[in-house]
Amino acid sequence: MWTEQDNALSRTFRFQDFKMAFSFMSDVAEEAEYQGHHPWWSNEYNVVSFRLRTHDAGNTVTDKDRTLAAAIDQLAAEYGGA
Repeated sequence: MWTEQDNALSRTFRFQDFKMAFSFMSDVAEEAEYQGHHPWWSNEYNVVSFRLRTHDAGNTVTDKDRTLAAAIDQLAAEYGGA
């Protein structure tokens, strides 16, 4: 579940292994390009963490962030992320 704190939506996903996490990140990158909205993220082995906020709106959470979060959730489910 995404949490909203410090003007950002945050969530962490765990995958079966690094390869699965990296494949997921590649698909998220394509979706972010498509939406024209890019996340802050980090990755360590099978864990991928996100922080979403809209810089153009003064670093606050907007519908752009919620839309990207929903797309990330859908991709994570396809890759078995929890």
